[in-house]
Amino acid sequence: MTQTYDYVIIGGGSAGSVLANRLSADKENTVLVLEAGRSDYAWDLLIQMPAALPFPAGKSLYDWKYLSDPEPHMGGRRIKHARGKVLGGSSSINGMIYQRGNPLDYERWGADEGMDEWNYAHCLPYFKRLETALASKDDHEFRGQDGPLKLERGPATNPLFQAFFESAVEAGYNRTPDVNGFRQEGFGPFDKHVYKGRRLSASRAFLHPVMKRRNLTVQTRAFVSSIDFDGTRASGVTYKHNGKVHKVIAGEVVLSGGAINSPQLLQLSGVGDAKHLRSLGIEPVVDLPGVGENLQDHLEAYIQYSCPQPVSMQPNLNKLKMPWIGLQWLLGRKGPAATNHFEGGGFVRSNETVDYPNLMFHFLPLAVRYDGQKAEEKHGFQVHVGPMYSDARGSLKIRSKNPKEHPSMVYNYLSTEQDRREWIEAVRISREIMSQPAMAPYNSGEISPGPSVQTDEEILDWVAKDAETALHPSCTAKMGPASDPMAVVDPKTMKVHGLENVRVVDASVMPYVTNGNIHAPVLMLAEKAADLILGRKPLDPINADFYRHGVHPADAGTVTS
Repeated sequence: MTQTYDYVIIGGGSAGSVLANRLSADKENTVLVLEAGRSDYAWDLLIQMPAALPFPAGKSLYDWKYLSDPEPHMGGRRIKHARGKVLGGSSSINGMIYQRGNPLDYERWGADEGMDEWNYAHCLPYFKRLETALASKDDHEFRGQDGPLKLERGPATNPLFQAFFESAVEAGYNRTPDVNGFRQEGFGPFDKHVYKGRRLSASRAFLHPVMKRRNLTVQTRAFVSSIDFDGTRASGVTYKHNGKVHKVIAGEVVLSGGAINSPQLLQLSGVGDAKHLRSLGIEPVVDLPGVGENLQDHLEAYIQYSCPQPVSMQPNLNKLKMPWIGLQWLLGRKGPAATNHFEGGGFVRSNETVDYPNLMFHFLPLAVRYDGQKAEEKHGFQVHVGPMYSDARGSLKIRSKNPKEHPSMVYNYLSTEQDRREWIEAVRISREIMSQPAMAPYNSGEISPGPSVQTDEEILDWVAKDAETALHPSCTAKMGPASDPMAVVDPKTMKVHGLENVRVVDASVMPYVTNGNIHAPVLMLAEKAADLILGRKPLDPINADFYRHGVHPADAGTVTS
């Protein structure tokens, strides 16, 4: 017997977890979540222990293990793209950094045709609804106080963090008390979705607390191969579980697989560029050339330094110490394993032509890579840096009718004059900060890229050879009105243009990537989309006066101690 659900959510990641919670809150709605990966078991240390974050990436138990096509402006390198294949999605394997992005990101969204209800005033109440900002309990204007996602901050007490913050001030930049509050621009401790020493993924915050609802079904290891259509109306989905093919009938199909999986499934189901689909033997259901286009991401590089003082976290990488560190975490959720270590950083404008920060810095009190290279045993530290709203655009296209074959992806990193200029500025500003007096006692020399890399050409060559994705793919099914030939999703309903009963809610619907880690914006998108799907009146906009360079005093929001 074929089962019927009011809502079938494809993907149990960040957006899917929020939607499952909100849509099933009404007992009249039956909701099915189909997740291709395994469950995020409470005993699984690799995803529950914050400091274990480097280990799940690259392992097929947790990661889709995507790979870009040869990048034409990076010497033909193929860039690894880890995406979560587990309940909680990428929030179960990411760096646990919580950043909303700058308010002007959403003003940019809202300025596009038909997007007026996605400006900052309309997004802010949904950010507040989803979070409990433990370090900002007095900031009721900008921060939420009773949402499912409990956020700790920092603490960034390691002396290397303090030296980094002081060096940024010496270089002419500001301190800011909260990058998610009034003023993002500046340096300070970061919020993280770590609570009481444990990763708080989207599934742990939103999905697990409501798993016992009788109207909610969560099926893991369920690989969806197609959306089933009757004309242009979605009637259900086909998926495989335990070696058997299953079909379910859906009142609504909601794609929440992320910026790679969602456009891939749309194309496999006949929704996309008709010419490309026919070339693969797929009969188009609707011709939507924007599916898979407008692909955006953040590229980042690690600038590493050796440290002459024994203050870094480098010794914790010693395998002989790991059992004791793990035991500390198991017994009390304490010690070096209870943090993501990305406890602070900052946002700056690299030149005076930009209105808001276009560079992001993550500081890490150890020197390590995530590409399998063995870390140095000596003390060290690094800063992760990269441009935040590059004008480079890529595309994603399926290669065949086989749903298990990964799509073709080209991001076109370093393909534009703006992108290349901002990368040069990023490296030079990083070095300027690291060369300040406050950092001098801890800095005994640059490890990577090293003193031999100095000219603009040498910097770009190093970036092309060494940079990695920050793992923020987005914008491949962008919101916009039907009059925009490249728009895929109606911003007022989240419905796919030209289809009935199909919506997309995840990072793919962003028109532009935000200037920070994208987990928080995806949660916000899902919170707002839940109201749109249920036909509820959206939350009232909040017209908060946020920081704008050149409008507010230069020291607004500054912390100097």
